[in-house]
Amino acid sequence: MIGFGLIGCGRIAERHIASLAKLAGGRLTAICDVQDARMAAAEQEYRRLSGTQHRIAAYRDVKPLLQDERVQAVVIATPSAFHAELAKQAIASGKHVILEKPMALSLRDAEHIVREAERRQVVVQVCHQLRYKPVMMQAKRLIDAGAMGRLYLGVVSMRLQRSGAYYEAAPWRGTWDQDGGMLLNQGIHLIDLLQWFMGDGLDVYGSMQRGPIPKQTEDVAAGIVTFQGGAIGIVEANTLTFPGNLDNSLTLFGEKGTISIGGIRLNEIRKWAFADATVPAPEDNGDADEHLLMYEQFIRAMAGGEASMMIDAAEGKKALELIFALYESVRTCKAVPLPLANFSTEMMADWEEWK
Repeated sequence: MIGFGLIGCGRIAERHIASLAKLAGGRLTAICDVQDARMAAAEQEYRRLSGTQHRIAAYRDVKPLLQDERVQAVVIATPSAFHAELAKQAIASGKHVILEKPMALSLRDAEHIVREAERRQVVVQVCHQLRYKPVMMQAKRLIDAGAMGRLYLGVVSMRLQRSGAYYEAAPWRGTWDQDGGMLLNQGIHLIDLLQWFMGDGLDVYGSMQRGPIPKQTEDVAAGIVTFQGGAIGIVEANTLTFPGNLDNSLTLFGEKGTISIGGIRLNEIRKWAFADATVPAPEDNGDADEHLLMYEQFIRAMAGGEASMMIDAAEGKKALELIFALYESVRTCKAVPLPLANFSTEMMADWEEWK
């Protein structure tokens, strides 16, 4: 039984608590937060969902949690600015890591996580759980098997709303140095799927706008990605859709097929057409819990099992770097080749001066 330590007991931790409560091969053994009330609420919710009464240690500092021998893996669910540093500390302590997105706010930190995880032989799972949706896994298998032929175009659209109240609720939100941009926080899941299906990026060109909410980061973004195989990717995202959340979508166009999946939860199959009539119908997402499936894959990887579906640190860095390249394109007003040599979201702090 794997003991998990949860670092950060805010809103994003709710999904992790729910998954841990259902996880057959693991259990929550320690929690850490600067607020006692949030730790108490997290423990209560875990006990309610799991029905267990084992001891759960509570720490206000991360150091004793990382020294706790009952903890073999940590879940990092803090605000974005702390992700990379906490991941580095956990890896240095020999703990396996489930790391919320974005994995880092700088390329240097992301590369450090990749390098040290490999050197210390610990498993790092970046939370891009949408890959574990059954229909997404089926689409990936079909693409890899050549059922779509050559891919020509992939388009991802995100049309959501984040209100002024959302940013006022946490002062770090909407800041370049503590939060990163809208694409890093809301758009990264779709961009991860795009590059997973289309392959490694070659270059990126981007444009952004800010809406009426007083903050630093973007509310509208558009990007064109050229992939190494020659395909083109289009990114279109905003968080000022009126009057509220409208849609998420992913569409792939190939010489032998078209796949289009949409809906806020990406659970609507809008097109599933192939030249080969024997291609099976799309798998039903049904009641599949992709977040729990991600945890189960993590457990298997920790045990030394099949890890081909793991979104490890190196794999998680790919979507991050695409977004960094789009930001760098906005900053420099030109297409940016990949791989990047250097980038940090702090470099966007004087974005207004370039507009």
